[in-house]
Amino acid sequence: MRRSVSRWLAIVGVLAIVAAACGSDESSSSTTDGGGGVEPAKTYSEIGATEGELNLIAWNGYTEDGSVDKNFDWVTPFEDQSGCNVTVKYADTSDEMVTLMRQGGGATYDGVSASGDASNRLIAGGDVGAVDPSLFPDLANVIAPLSPTDGTNNAHYVVDGNVYGTPWMYGPNFLMYNTDVVKPAPTSWDITFETTLNGQPNPYAGKLTGYDSAIFIADAAMYLMTKQPDLGITDPYELTQDQLDAAVELLKQQSTMIGKYWALYTDEIDGFVDGSMVAGTAWPINLSYAEADAPVDAAQPTEGMTGWADTWMISANAPHPNCMLSWMNYSLGADVQAEVEYWYGAAGSNTDSCAALKDLLGKKYADLADTLRYGYCGDADFLNALFLWKTPQVNCGDDRGDTCIDYSVWQQKWTEIRGA
Repeated sequence: MRRSVSRWLAIVGVLAIVAAACGSDESSSSTTDGGGGVEPAKTYSEIGATEGELNLIAWNGYTEDGSVDKNFDWVTPFEDQSGCNVTVKYADTSDEMVTLMRQGGGATYDGVSASGDASNRLIAGGDVGAVDPSLFPDLANVIAPLSPTDGTNNAHYVVDGNVYGTPWMYGPNFLMYNTDVVKPAPTSWDITFETTLNGQPNPYAGKLTGYDSAIFIADAAMYLMTKQPDLGITDPYELTQDQLDAAVELLKQQSTMIGKYWALYTDEIDGFVDGSMVAGTAWPINLSYAEADAPVDAAQPTEGMTGWADTWMISANAPHPNCMLSWMNYSLGADVQAEVEYWYGAAGSNTDSCAALKDLLGKKYADLADTLRYGYCGDADFLNALFLWKTPQVNCGDDRGDTCIDYSVWQQKWTEIRGA
């Protein structure tokens, strides 16, 4: 389905959002005990009078106010309801979001749309506060794996029984390809990693792309789970030194075939439109706008996909906590999430949003809600099959103990891969 929207210029500007809540006077700094437990830096337990302002950090496309396309605006209604004028700082990677959230002692921004590879760092660092789930009635409608009470895939925002935020969008990092160039349709990530295919030089070398972040190492590790099972990789984020080294070597090999990496999503869109890119990892929003001017499609490789589940999180030192908590409550609404799904291409955490999405798509396109583009909206099995972004830690999370490599080393390795 093609969209009749203005060009996909990077989404910037002043946006409006919902928020609200007074924080309880609990501990002022987070602590980690010897067993790995985390004490919340602060717990917000009520929503008070809004302060009139809200300062957010967000992924592009998450806070539309009608300035890019007048048909998409979920920020202005929030501003009208809450009285909170919203300002947004967009970030292209989770690393950037973590850095921004720590500016000014954590009192510059009220909250962030954090992915799993940022959220756990923010929790462990005491940068974000816990919240009382009773403040948000729509948490009862959150898809089962992400449920704060009994979810099987919620460790990115529920730690030691404390809830740090409200689930937002989730989706896959799928394989996007040029249908005129890449034939037959790909079924494996091998076209992006291997220098030879079927005994011949990779025909797409020089026009491949990858996500410009250390977390992309997990995509290589995931591929190696199938390609080199003897490595014993069971979780692409929990890698021993040998496993990490193998993933890094694969990425160094891939780098010789990369035309350009992307972090700002519009860079990949432009690359597919001008023909300089023909295959690589992509987000749903990249597909939605690239297809307006290029012959592109998405594939779900047999080796699996990494993915992301984003959470609105409130700073432990939020200058406008009530506006932020109000935004978190508002953003859980099914109609709001459906509008974001339609615009962005992701799946909303509120399962009621899937029916609302089908209404927005209309009868002709309603079936698209049950496709890869929209993360098979409401499909818990699909969500559980994704290797969701999370922060690599020394503790492997299994009987290997503290033998895995933490994210700081991943960042160093990514610098080596990029040659920067």
